[in-house]
Amino acid sequence: MRSDRIKKGIERVPHRALLYATGLRKKELDKPFILVATSFTDIIPGHIGMRDLERFIERGICSAGGVPFFSGIPGICDGIAMGHLGMHYSLPSREIIADALESVAEAHAFDGIVCLTNCDKITPGMMMAAARLNIPTIIVTAGPMLSGRLGARRLAFVHDTFEALARAKKGEISAKELNCLEEEACPGAGSCQGLYTANTMACVSEALGMSLPGCATALAVLSKKRRIAEESGERIVELVRKNILPRDIMTREAFENAIMVDMALGGSTNTVLHIKAIAHEAGIDLPLEVFDKLSKSVPNICCIEPAGEHMMEDLEYAGGIPAVFKRLKNKMNNVDTLSGKTTYEIADEAVITDDNVIRTEKTAYRKEGGIAVLFGNLAPDGAVVKQSAVSLKMMKFTGKARTYNSEEDAMKDILGGKINKGEVVVIRYEGPAGGPGMREMLAPTSAIVGLGLSEDVALVTDGRFSGGTKGPCIGHISPEAAAGGPIAIIEDGDEIEIDIAKRKIELKISDSEIKKRLKTLKIIPPKITTGYLARYAKMVTSASTGAVVE
Repeated sequence: MRSDRIKKGIERVPHRALLYATGLRKKELDKPFILVATSFTDIIPGHIGMRDLERFIERGICSAGGVPFFSGIPGICDGIAMGHLGMHYSLPSREIIADALESVAEAHAFDGIVCLTNCDKITPGMMMAAARLNIPTIIVTAGPMLSGRLGARRLAFVHDTFEALARAKKGEISAKELNCLEEEACPGAGSCQGLYTANTMACVSEALGMSLPGCATALAVLSKKRRIAEESGERIVELVRKNILPRDIMTREAFENAIMVDMALGGSTNTVLHIKAIAHEAGIDLPLEVFDKLSKSVPNICCIEPAGEHMMEDLEYAGGIPAVFKRLKNKMNNVDTLSGKTTYEIADEAVITDDNVIRTEKTAYRKEGGIAVLFGNLAPDGAVVKQSAVSLKMMKFTGKARTYNSEEDAMKDILGGKINKGEVVVIRYEGPAGGPGMREMLAPTSAIVGLGLSEDVALVTDGRFSGGTKGPCIGHISPEAAAGGPIAIIEDGDEIEIDIAKRKIELKISDSEIKKRLKTLKIIPPKITTGYLARYAKMVTSASTGAVVE
């Protein structure tokens, strides 16, 4: 066992002395040492229930003959970090999480790892570490939140808070109703109710084969999640004994399955960054073109908040990810998963209980998957859009640019009523290096929706979007402005053409004018020049490569 390096032989007398100090018994030295990497914190709703799940994971490990050790992993709540300095730290925290897990696991020579995670950057960060370390690992996501309630009306976090505040500014809802919404939208533990980044990444984890079947959608507050946690604790000991490694599971074919499930669900555009980053750690090349090719071949069979009115609880009760496997079986690769079952076996055992929540290919919401990858002179290295959340009217749009060099400047004009129909809001210098940190633009996109402009205004940015974003919002423009990308040379009044069906985004000026502007471009330096973010800005790569740090 890997842990023998800290517990076997006469030269390990000091090490054993320290292990005994923790209360370890001598007979436990012959058992696998299992790290439970828990991201419990009482400031993230998706993580506040983890103390309970930790107990059940511990029970599972002990019953299977392993020895559990717990270690904390940092986490950030994107919703709380949104719209201020905090969001600069969200994406960069993914690298800290991966590095922290690597450091703890290697320093203490653990035999296996259970990653207890849930929210936006924590899940991909842990999965990156799993691929990098290639130590037996299983992912346990803590589960989605129940929908909020206002009388008989179901509430969801983004629609009933971010979008509601813009409606309140227009006078469409009262201060009293807004107060009710903010108190009732998030009723308790769990990741926010829609197919935002946290829940999308949980689904990706299960689709990739790194979580037990049913884990992604099992609700945070229900006993099913406890049982999955305990089963995961048992399973990690089996994985150690059989030496089943993450890279045995995270193959190229498994990544294709995960992308197909993501496209069928209509998940967050952030998954493009995260799946590419996880694949990078696993030594697998996944160009942007792969995402677009698979999106064209897989129909969008689910329509979950923010694209539609269904919530994660509806997907759970309709059969969860195994039921999505069943719908996609003829397209998916038959590969092994950590559960010991293949994807086809999981699909065959699944039961679909609601044909509207998980539709057939013939009755799909859209013929193509949820995400489209665009190219053009404005994004030579690519850009992404959640096309499942764009109305058919706005799949093709041409408008005049309104340029902003920060999210804050754009928000002032959006909330100040200065954005007109037929315009394209351009927010730049918010990319991985330029931000630094590639902030999510949920506040501007939600304000545009709340003001009733989602079918008259587009948004283009080298930053990224929350999974809660809807409308014609094009993110991950690459190269970013800070790297001298064409987005940096857009001037107010320039025409921008967006054609999602044709996968095109164009700045409607001549090639000679583009060259002239690029030649005289003066790049704005990063907004933050001290601390971790300054180091991150120097090392982070383009969004088109997953914004990984090298």
